[in-house]
Order: sequence, then structure tokens, then C-alpha cells
Amino acid sequence: MLLAIDVGNTETVIGLFGPEPPDEPDAPDTPDAMGFARASDERGLAFHWRISTVAERTPDELAMVLTQLLDLQGLDLRTAVSAMAICSSAPTVTAQLRRMANRWFSDLDLTVIGPGTKTGMAILYDNPREVGADRIADAVGAYDLYPGASIVVDMGTATVFDVISAKGEYLGGAIAPGVAISLEALYAQASALRSVELVEPRSVIGRSTVESIQSGVLYGFAAQVDGVVARIIEELGAATVIATGGLAGLIAPHTTSVQHLEPWLTLHGLRIVHGRNHSRETS
Repeated sequence: MLLAIDVGNTETVIGLFGPEPPDEPDAPDTPDAMGFARASDERGLAFHWRISTVAERTPDELAMVLTQLLDLQGLDLRTAVSAMAICSSAPTVTAQLRRMANRWFSDLDLTVIGPGTKTGMAILYDNPREVGADRIADAVGAYDLYPGASIVVDMGTATVFDVISAKGEYLGGAIAPGVAISLEALYAQASALRSVELVEPRSVIGRSTVESIQSGVLYGFAAQVDGVVARIIEELGAATVIATGGLAGLIAPHTTSVQHLEPWLTLHGLRIVHGRNHSRETS
């Protein structure tokens, strides 16, 4: 089985993939509770976990965390996992994960997305080395699930827009401060405002400071997504719009442009990239 690790600036998402499911005839997508149809469903994703990204964790601590997560499901990492794939936005954590893999799991096939990794996708950025590993994984996963031109909106610490051409080329995108960054700045600069729970308010017109913040964040970021997507489509032409990331489930239902919600898109792309670099069976 493949252990896929997506390290973000705030949170790390970990998935354990079983064998690739057999191809089945195309069937109509079944909408989820928010009305989004998913092409990926879980695609062999047997288990998944979300933990805080802690740059100070040592290789031994990282090995312990992974071992304990699998133990919660009654699995022994050494016998259940045959390969490991990593994409990371935190260089310090990337280095520690490499050391962990080399020390504790040196017998596993290892893929770390970075310069020189075989992705199967042309990167048309001016400097391809500047493209984050998670952005590459998102793009690869999106083109696999939705062949053709697409826009991936990854809503995490930053809100990142990635654009893939109809030929499957990574074209570039846009990066904006995410919800958490914006709220931290708001609370830091406006002493009269306090931290609030991010839930949908009763109405767009907030009747309290808490509801006003909730409305501004929820509908403001939804409008940002729709506005940036519209401008990209003006340049690119028609495209499939896919949302992913830790805050996508909160923001995407209030957009008009997002067509698909794929919470495990980065893990799916990471699995594909790993397969392109290791031919050995990983189930």
C-alpha cells in the first residue's frame, strides 16, 4: 500500500492507498451532501488523516506519528506500507521526512516531488523550479480526473489557483492570502475584533460583529474565487473548475464557478506521480 503525505504550511494530510480499483464503465456522478459530483470518489484511498504541520518534529518523531496513525486502524506500518510519496510546501519538513524515510523505511520505494521528478506534465512556468510540489500534484490529479482545460482552486493557508491547458500543460496561476492569514491580520490590526468560528451566518447582512466577520470571510472569499476564475477563463477559454484544500468545503458551496469538490485531489495526484517514478507494485 502507498502512504501519501501532503505537507502544507498549516496542516499535513496523509492518505493510505490500497490497490488501484478496476476500471468501470462510466456512470453518472452522484452528488455529495453539498451538491458537488466527484470524479475521484476515494479511488482506493483506504484511510486518511489530517494533522498539524510542525516544523520542529525530528525524523524519529515523524516516524512515531505515522506509526501511531496506522496503529489506530490496526495496521503495522512496516508490513502494511510498501511505498511512500511526499509533496511538501515546507522545506524544513521535507528534509526531515527524507531523513525519516532513509533511517526507518529505507526498504520502501520513495517519491518526493521536486526538481527532476518525473511528473508526466510539461511545466510552462518561466522557472519550473518555482512551482510548489503541491501545485504540481494538484495539476496532475486534476488532468487525470478531468481531461482538458481546468482550473484548480486550492483553499488552504493561501488560496492558490492553478491552470492546466487542454493539452495537459501546467500554465501557471495566481496566489492570494488565504482565510487564516487574512483573519490573523484582521485580529492583529483591529484590536476590537475577536476570533470567531467560521460558519455560515444567518444572512449576508451581519447583525453582530461575529456575523459580520463570518459574512465578510465566507462571501468575500467566495466572490474572490469567482472573480479570479472569471478573469482566468477570459484568457484561457472554457475550463473545468475544481476546488480542493482544507477550507474548500466551507467556501466552495457559496461560489458560482466551482463545479467539482475534490478534497483528496493532492493525494490523488501524488499517487499518480509516484506511479510514474516507480513501476513496482505498491499495493
